[in-house]
Amino acid sequence: MIVAGVDGSRAGLEAAGWAAAEAALRAAPLKLVHALPAWACAPADGRYAEVARWMREGGRTVLAAAEERVRRERPEVAVEAALLPGDPRAALVKAAAGADLLVIGGHGLGGVRGMLVGSVAYGVAGHAPCDVVVVREAAAPARGEVVAGVDGSSSSGRVLGFAFAEARLRGATLRAVHAWAWPRIGGFPPADPEREGDELAALKAALADRRERHPDVPVVEEVVHGHPVAVLLQAAKGADLLVVGSHGHGTFAGMLLGSVSQAMLHHAPCPLAVVRGGD
Repeated sequence: MIVAGVDGSRAGLEAAGWAAAEAALRAAPLKLVHALPAWACAPADGRYAEVARWMREGGRTVLAAAEERVRRERPEVAVEAALLPGDPRAALVKAAAGADLLVIGGHGLGGVRGMLVGSVAYGVAGHAPCDVVVVREAAAPARGEVVAGVDGSSSSGRVLGFAFAEARLRGATLRAVHAWAWPRIGGFPPADPEREGDELAALKAALADRRERHPDVPVVEEVVHGHPVAVLLQAAKGADLLVVGSHGHGTFAGMLLGSVSQAMLHHAPCPLAVVRGGD
């Protein structure tokens, strides 16, 4: 199952559309969810009853708009919708229990509650029990390429597993990107052809097992001397999806996935998958 959080913003609606397309690729059901304060979801009398009713109606309107888009664009996808009680970050993390993927919008103010989706994406990406995809804007025409940031950390195996699976589903090429320069005062150390060869060999070794499992997926190996944030931002321009790990120190030189994933949440030029740690 795929869970998509919507809030009434444009980014939330785009997240619902992206999640529907992904559900169609995976032949998986889709659950649309929208969070409200717990008191607004409970039956109430008195001075706040009318406010609570208004908020529930607004939430149902948000869900209805997202569901209408899903049914229009992907009628083959089984979809349901639900209001969630509580803080949106905690509610989304709880709703994602047992899900294969959680999809959320990456920025913008929610039309119903003024919820800052960026703060929700930041809070959810590192805590959800499943992988998270953050969609910041309307998807560009498919280029047929999935980009994966590879750093040799403990999460690299899962990053590559996710990226290979997505590339296979989409009939796309996988571009595996590794940035290898340590920053220092005054800039990066100069490029070293011998060091670059070592880094490329390490990248090939990291890819070897996954390539054997997915021989039908074309792979481009890219080792770049530069800061990982700048390198990935450049590589992801026009990509269908960028995949990074959620945390960890790379054993290849140069990538701190925690800081990289945080930067990508704010600046990724395409949908961003943040893959939870572990192999």
